Amino acid sequence: MTTTGTVRYWAAAKAAAGTAEEPYAAATLAEALDAARAAHAANPEFARVLLRCSFLVDGDPVGTRDHGAVSLAEGGTVEVLPPFAGG
Repeated sequence: MTTTGTVRYWAAAKAAAGTAEEPYAAATLAEALDAARAAHAANPEFARVLLRCSFLVDGDPVGTRDHGAVSLAEGGTVEVLPPFAGG
């Protein structure tokens, strides 16, 4: 089932996306990220930044879980966190 919510970008991800946040319409984190890559296909740096990012879904770290297995909730939030200086 497709749900809608918000993707929030931080630091380098925000710069590459050219926006601080945008909506998603997806059932899983993998679907949301695929849609974001497609939406920002004109900027190849965006896809490169995502490769280095970690993700929080509704405040919970995704870690090494398969993004296709991470379900998104209606009205949820995906935080896209690139590595930050100093850890």
